Amino acid sequence: MSNQLQGKRVLVITANTGIERDELVKPVQALQGLGAEVVHASVEGGTTQTFVGDTEKDTTVRSNQKLADAKASDFHLLVIPGGTVNADTLRQDKDAQRLVKEFADAGKTVAAICHGPWLLIDAGVVKGKTLTSYPSVSTDLKNAGAAGWVDQEVKECGANGWTLITSRTPDDIPAFNEAIAKALENA
Repeated sequence: MSNQLQGKRVLVITANTGIERDELVKPVQALQGLGAEVVHASVEGGTTQTFVGDTEKDTTVRSNQKLADAKASDFHLLVIPGGTVNADTLRQDKDAQRLVKEFADAGKTVAAICHGPWLLIDAGVVKGKTLTSYPSVSTDLKNAGAAGWVDQEVKECGANGWTLITSRTPDDIPAFNEAIAKALENA
């Protein structure tokens, strides 16, 4: 294990079901492998159900706490995995919205993949940002005031006083993880 991210704390937030497995598990493993402390908070706390795609149940993962108990001030970076059910649940959750706003207001990096940017829309933080996402989310982002949408594996945008890292699909996870690790080194 490398210690290049030792002392860095990452918050990963999810619903309790509908999470795209690799978009949760692979960033957590990569960040822990670099020495970061990763806390997984879910809407209800406890067990979360991951999926491969939208219909195939996979493994369950325990979260460390409830979203309501998490505070941006305790962390350096926020990660929002995708999965349509996960993202749709998070976008409606007031604590998830609060956390995104807290990270943005504090000038901290937020990273979202696949359908995860839906939460960014409902948190009101995409205006002026250029992002990527699962392609079907692009119109929603544009309608919410995003400066643009690009079709690339990872997009970093530092507009409006904070940094946003976005990716499209599980295929983009290596680039997503690399961008997150680089942002954490500088946090």
